Amino acid sequence: MQIESEQRNYLVRIEHALKSASAIAKQYSRGTFQVRDHGGRDVITEVDRRISDILRAELLSSGEGWLSEEDHDDKVRLAHNVVWIVDPLDGTREFVDGIPEWCISIGLAVEGVAVAGGVCNPATNEMFLGSLDCGVTYNGASAHVSARESLDGAVVLASRQECKRGEWKHCEQSPFTVRPMGSVAYKLALVSAGRADATWTLSPKHEWDVAAGVALVTSAGGVVRSTNDADLRFNRDTTLLPGLAASGQNLWPEIAQFIARAETTR
Repeated sequence: MQIESEQRNYLVRIEHALKSASAIAKQYSRGTFQVRDHGGRDVITEVDRRISDILRAELLSSGEGWLSEEDHDDKVRLAHNVVWIVDPLDGTREFVDGIPEWCISIGLAVEGVAVAGGVCNPATNEMFLGSLDCGVTYNGASAHVSARESLDGAVVLASRQECKRGEWKHCEQSPFTVRPMGSVAYKLALVSAGRADATWTLSPKHEWDVAAGVALVTSAGGVVRSTNDADLRFNRDTTLLPGLAASGQNLWPEIAQFIARAETTR
């Protein structure tokens, strides 16, 4: 099929770019790079810049748009049907602090839909690749979202910073285990491969934070929706998206109800 062939070709490009970017990231260890820290979570390293440059050089072809956290947002992308949406280093604070919960994230949107994506965590040697027509692989092996049907006993990945701010305290008596973690792209990738049952955040995210993860979870047979229960669309003029939740199909109805209750108590 032509569409499947196109998506396979995209995945080849994504995998090659991730391997090149991972090789760059592995050249650095804590304390060996310059950091510009503007306070809070606003951290930029020279590594982000180098990875962004290599991703752009390896991914972008004529007629395609580009959206990267590290680059000026050229609105010319809005005129393109095919747009690369990347975060060269998602979880920069974790990278700087030496916590292995960061990743390189590449998403591809076609006519606003996240159709393919790849996430690589060089610190843990994990590679997640997937597209709507080709499914998902985790380190080369076929992967799927969790088939769990109840939140009872589930593992839910949560933002470490949200946990520190007390935003998950209402879950302390819940029947599931909350596991704090860094990068949102990495959390979504883990859910896509069935390494965790679900993840959600009520905080807004930028397109580059979640495009790859949304493509992966959807490609693995899961559900990803915004916390207002709307589909997620990409390559919009405004890159900020509402919070989102991701899980397997079986778990989604219970999660949607849980989040709806949580939203009313914020």
